[in-house]
Amino acid sequence: MAEATYDRIGLGYSAVRQPEPRIAARLEAALGDAKTVLNVGAGTGSYEPGNREVTAVEPSRQMIAQRPPDAAPVVEGVAESLPFDQGSFDAAMAIITIHHWSDVGAGLAEMVRVARRRVVVLTFDPAPAKELWLVRDYFPGALEYHARAMPPIAELSAALPNASVEAVPVPSNCADGFFIGIWDRPEMHLDPDVRRASSCWHQMPQAEIERGLARLSADLESGGWDKRNGDLRKLPELDVGLRLVTAELA
Repeated sequence: MAEATYDRIGLGYSAVRQPEPRIAARLEAALGDAKTVLNVGAGTGSYEPGNREVTAVEPSRQMIAQRPPDAAPVVEGVAESLPFDQGSFDAAMAIITIHHWSDVGAGLAEMVRVARRRVVVLTFDPAPAKELWLVRDYFPGALEYHARAMPPIAELSAALPNASVEAVPVPSNCADGFFIGIWDRPEMHLDPDVRRASSCWHQMPQAEIERGLARLSADLESGGWDKRNGDLRKLPELDVGLRLVTAELA
C-alpha cells in the first residue's frame, strides 16, 4: 500500500483533533436508526459513535497506532477498495477525509455498495472560508488548497442517491482543532503541534506560512487582530463551510 498521508503528518494528531460533542450530535442524528456502521478513513476514531457496532477502515498505520484501546476494530485499507461484501453495514460514514482519497467517485461508490440504508459524509465547502480572517488576512493559500482538494458539494450530491446537504456551524471553543475550526482562537495557530494536526498546513508554501505566522503574531501582540476581529470571540458558532451530506439508500 502506498504511504498514507497521515503516516507522514499524523504524529500527535489525537491530542489536537478531539471530537466536538456538538458536531458529533449532528452525525448521530444523520446516522438515524443504523446499528452497524462502517467508518471510512477513520483516523484515530474521534467521531465513532459508542452506542453502535462500528468497524473502522484506515490506511495510515500512524493513525491506527493512536486509536484508543477501546476503539472500534480497525482494518487497514482504503476507501476505493473496501474489503467487505455488498450490504454489510446499515450505514457507512466518512468524516473530514474524502479530500485525501485518490478517487473520490470510487470511494463513494464503495460506501454505497457496502451500506444498506444510508451514507453520511462530513466535508467542506471552501466558499464560506474566503472571507474568514485566517484565509483573507494571513493564509490565502489555504483557500487554494481547499478549493483544489475538496470535491465540490454539488458533485458529491450527484454521486450519491437521494442526497441532502446541511450546513454544520462550528461552535466556539471547538474541541476539534482542525484548521478553520479554530476560527475564534487565533493564538492556537501559533502552536506547531496544533498546525501539525491539519493537512492544510502541510500543503501551503512554507514561505507563505512563515509570513502569515509572523503577521498574525505581530497583530495579536499589538491588538490589531482583536480590533478587526474581536467580535468573533463572542459568537456561539460560525459557518466556516462544514457540510453534512446524507444519502438515503433504502
